[in-house]
Amino acid sequence: MNVTLTGATGLIGTKLVRALRDHGDTVTVLSRSPEKAQALLGVEAVAWNPLAGPAPAEALRGRDAVVHLAGEPVAQRWSDDVKHAILESRETGTRNLVAGLRAVGAEGAGGVRVLVSSSAVGYYGKHGDEAVPESTPAGDDFLAGVCVAWEREADAAAELGLRVVKIRTGVVLDAGGGALKTMLPPFKLGVGGPVAGGEQYLPWIHVDDLVGLYLHAVTDASWSGAYNGSAPEPVTNKAFSKALGRALHRPAIAPVPAFAIKLLYGDMAEIVTEGQRAVPERPLAGGFAFAHADLDAALADALK
Repeated sequence: MNVTLTGATGLIGTKLVRALRDHGDTVTVLSRSPEKAQALLGVEAVAWNPLAGPAPAEALRGRDAVVHLAGEPVAQRWSDDVKHAILESRETGTRNLVAGLRAVGAEGAGGVRVLVSSSAVGYYGKHGDEAVPESTPAGDDFLAGVCVAWEREADAAAELGLRVVKIRTGVVLDAGGGALKTMLPPFKLGVGGPVAGGEQYLPWIHVDDLVGLYLHAVTDASWSGAYNGSAPEPVTNKAFSKALGRALHRPAIAPVPAFAIKLLYGDMAEIVTEGQRAVPERPLAGGFAFAHADLDAALADALK
């Protein structure tokens, strides 16, 4: 297959590019810094600023699939400017990607059959300990609103005849980046522990399983709509902290109060202090087999 990716130099993108190449697929990436992306990934890279206009035709023409991962990082302190950037990068960026697909299709040189777009379990908002499958309605907080706008723009590609898949991602386990990398220093020092009481659920997923979900979404023509990118057994923050402590052979009993997270991250703290008990009902029903369904084994593998 010929596949184009956005956000290819991020945590998920770099591993997905490698997996696609290992499968024999031809990969093109869209990047603000194409020279840097090409040097890092070893694939064709085409310049594109997602906020400046439609995705370039030369990166979409003749492709079979497009995977859209680009977006301003959510895990940072949320000022008004940062919130604007988080929303605009996803809403306008996805709109401009679909505009590029529309232009290529109009010139009769299309061929793209599927758009797989990233999203997040933040779509659901706050649900306490209630299990949250993909049929759960959207929440009403900031991140939920971002996800709704993000997915709405991706869904517009269906009007062009594309199959659209949205992967609502949870907390990705990879020692080289993301939330786990941030957690490691205090836990390695023996001062890690549950956050904000630890009763909130943490919808985790091993990075290899998330990459596997994207590959499955690209290749399985029966997949369409939203899929939770989270392992079958989400755990509480307290249980996750204990598991991480076991994996590192360190105690994990030092509680982190909610107000400390709020001081550090501002409104973004709600992601850590609330969480969702997201369950991957549709991936399992769609035949996806998780390679890392056990948290202890998943952490051991991620940390090796």
